Amino acid sequence: MSDSQVEGAASTSGLGSRKRRWTELLAGRVKRQMYSPGTEQKLQESAVHLLRRHLNLNDLLLEVEGAPRKTLCLNQLIDPEACTNLSSSLIGSALRDQASRLGVPVAVLSSRMVASSITQICVSDGEPSHRVLLSAEQRKKLSSLLEVARYLLAHSMFSRFSLCQQLWEVQGSLLLEVVWQLHIQNVVSFQELLESHADTQATVAWLFRNLCLLCEEMEASLYSDIASAMLSDLVQMFVLRGFQKNSDLRRNVEPEQMGQLAFVVLQRMLIFALEALAAGMQDGSPQHKVVKCWFGVFCGHTYDRMISTDSPKRFFSHTLTQVLTHKPVLRVSDAVQMQKEWSFAKTHPLLTGLYRRLFTMLSPEELVGHLQEVLETHEVNWQHVLSCVSTLVICLPEAQQLVKDWVARLLARAFENCDLDSMVTAFLVVRQAALEGPSVFPSYADWFQASFGSSRGSHCCSKKTLVFLFKFLSDLVPFEAPRYMQAHILHPPLVPSKYRSLLTDYVTLAKTRLADLKVSLENMGLYEDLSSARDVTEPHSQAHQDVEKAIAVFEHTGRIPSAVMEASIFRRPYYTAHFLPALLTPRVLPKTPDPRAALIESLRRADKIPLSLYSAYCQACSTAEEKKPESAAPGTKVEAVCAEGPLGPLAAALRELRAAMTDPTQYDVVAARVAVVSERLDAALGRAEEDGSSGGSQIQLSVLTPGLEQQEREVADLLLTCFCQNLIVASGFASPDRQGPWASRLATAMCGRRLFPVVLTRLCQLLRHQGPSLSASHVLGLAALVVHLAQSRSVLPEVPVGLPAPAEGLSVAEFFSSLLTFRTSETSLFCLKFCTAVISYSLCKYSSLSRDTLCGCLSPALVKKVSLCSPFSPFLESPVSTQVSSQTLEVSCLPTHVSVCPVCWLLIRSSLLWAERCHSYSGGVLRNISWCSVHVSVVGAIRIR
Repeated sequence: MSDSQVEGAASTSGLGSRKRRWTELLAGRVKRQMYSPGTEQKLQESAVHLLRRHLNLNDLLLEVEGAPRKTLCLNQLIDPEACTNLSSSLIGSALRDQASRLGVPVAVLSSRMVASSITQICVSDGEPSHRVLLSAEQRKKLSSLLEVARYLLAHSMFSRFSLCQQLWEVQGSLLLEVVWQLHIQNVVSFQELLESHADTQATVAWLFRNLCLLCEEMEASLYSDIASAMLSDLVQMFVLRGFQKNSDLRRNVEPEQMGQLAFVVLQRMLIFALEALAAGMQDGSPQHKVVKCWFGVFCGHTYDRMISTDSPKRFFSHTLTQVLTHKPVLRVSDAVQMQKEWSFAKTHPLLTGLYRRLFTMLSPEELVGHLQEVLETHEVNWQHVLSCVSTLVICLPEAQQLVKDWVARLLARAFENCDLDSMVTAFLVVRQAALEGPSVFPSYADWFQASFGSSRGSHCCSKKTLVFLFKFLSDLVPFEAPRYMQAHILHPPLVPSKYRSLLTDYVTLAKTRLADLKVSLENMGLYEDLSSARDVTEPHSQAHQDVEKAIAVFEHTGRIPSAVMEASIFRRPYYTAHFLPALLTPRVLPKTPDPRAALIESLRRADKIPLSLYSAYCQACSTAEEKKPESAAPGTKVEAVCAEGPLGPLAAALRELRAAMTDPTQYDVVAARVAVVSERLDAALGRAEEDGSSGGSQIQLSVLTPGLEQQEREVADLLLTCFCQNLIVASGFASPDRQGPWASRLATAMCGRRLFPVVLTRLCQLLRHQGPSLSASHVLGLAALVVHLAQSRSVLPEVPVGLPAPAEGLSVAEFFSSLLTFRTSETSLFCLKFCTAVISYSLCKYSSLSRDTLCGCLSPALVKKVSLCSPFSPFLESPVSTQVSSQTLEVSCLPTHVSVCPVCWLLIRSSLLWAERCHSYSGGVLRNISWCSVHVSVVGAIRIR
């Protein structure tokens, strides 16, 4: 018994000894881990860090014990179908319980859970590296998730900063639309997310990449409205933050960091777009899509919510400065040589579109002042500066005079201080503006003569200024086009006789340069247009123009033109090698000698045609085959014939103009289309001319036998047909007084120095010789064209129409009146139709003008024509006319010096009343074509009669 007890005691003692050894071991570790005040805090931080790095968030909610209805998983949270049975309070309770068990702040845990869910949504539909938009399914899941996030945020169970940190860790998978949805759902704002990233360069790179992807997806995406809203919100935030006033007091560093970030992002997008344009991107390429979309953010409606701030204006001004100063690698000599390729029509449409959008935020005075400031303070990209000048004078008529005044100030400063920079700027700006035609700026030759051709010029102040001028012109000689040197030689600056050697030296240098370019003054045409916008015309091409003008002068005077006689003596090479072959072109001779044949016979009798050349001409004419006569009126097949021919580009430009007319408020778009039409006209006519102002000269025109070359006829028919069609189309949208400036702009484009005689000749053929055969649409369109051409009378020359015309010639309005005759009943009826259309269009177009202005719009000659048509007054017996009261007969708007039969004006006024009724009661297109109804009512009644 005792033995067993001893053994048990021993056993117990043995176990006790082992327990003491284990306790001692543990006690030893405790001694080595000495307690300190910070140990507990460090241990807790280490535990939280361990959990954050290794916590399986997908299985987090599986650890919540309780009834099956409380057992949740993360996939249920982001599934919109399953999540409908779960409340946000239940999810919040589960997160709070789990955070308590883990010893982690519930806000941190919730933020990590939302970030993980966002990552799963972004990658659930494939690799997001080339996308920025969510699919419809992804958008539904994100909506459910953000609803839970808003609940957690409202109950202080969510950390925005923690979410931002987690999202930046997975930025490679983060879609831009997710960030936008977080912003508009008030979970995390754009600014808060962007400012939370310490690496600003990485943030800029991420934003730049996603903005490019967004712009690229804009057009092709099914959710373009969402993409557009995203881009608009981002741009507004960047502009507000990046272009705040410098005087704003910022309380901490973060807003300043945000402003710098926004500024850099906008800058980088603009530089990318400009470099893509310079590289010559192809239409439809990804780069083209990005640039087109990004330039679209400069539309005014993007900044409607920012009207109360000056940030958009500062942003637009800064952008214009950046465009003008982007990569200033071109020298002045390069600009002198290449600026003809930088006209409005030749500049990339995306760049001119950007200019037009930038112009909307700044007044014309501010734009010209900004250009001047940039040129004085920066090294500039001359291509962008000069293309901007072209766009400015084309799209903003108010800026045309401002540019002229600016150039005058530059010249004054240049001669006052011998400032070469001001001189260079003035000449480049003038030449660039002159490239756009006479409707926007005088030709270069006219400007040069007006600036330096009189004693009032600044160059005449002293010998110093004269030396400065000719030194500048001499320095330009190696680089400038021949047409400018020709203008300088033929319209030289006025120089006092004692300094004549300066001019002589320059003329010698310029002639030597022209000889090197194989452009001799001896080969210049008899009626050379020195305001050409392209290179010098070939002699044989200019010779055909000289022949037509010489024939017109001969027909008017009955004598050989003096220019032809002088050329036969002093310019013999051009006369024998180019002029005579053009004049003696073989043809079928008419039975009755025409002006061309009469001129040839007069030159033969004066011994100005070699006998051998004349004999060859006669032999060729005798064997020529007779050609079939061509149809007279501008046919309906004009566009079809020229669609694939040399007139194809012109026809396409006219179609684009017609499409732009649907919105009369878009003046800059219409002006841009007309500028393209003017550019295409030069190519269609096959002439290197600028269509400079034709003022100060006379047009030689044969009314009895008007003739045109085939190419001129096709161009004129295309222009007139398109004008008539455009008028009918525009009248379908608005009445004449609300159609905008398209008609006047297009009519002005027809007033070029070479094109205007072609148009007048074709109108002469149509109105005088083929009037009764014209269709109603042609009568309406040509009547409106006559009104607008008459409005431009101040810049148009007089028109001698041949004997027995007045010696001083006729104005344009009087010329058109002279084409309408009463030779037969048909021509008298056509005269009434046309005059009624002209007068009714004028009354409708300028109804809001004052009495004096309206009198200037109405042609007294055409009013008299109407008064001579009183035999048609029985028309007044119609029901419409009998309802006109005596007050309708008031003709206060008429010119007082014109005696008009009240019966005739009763005719017109009754037609206007009929049109007004159509405007009030009828629907569709007729409701807008009131002035057309005026003409239709009159013509219809006349036919009935």
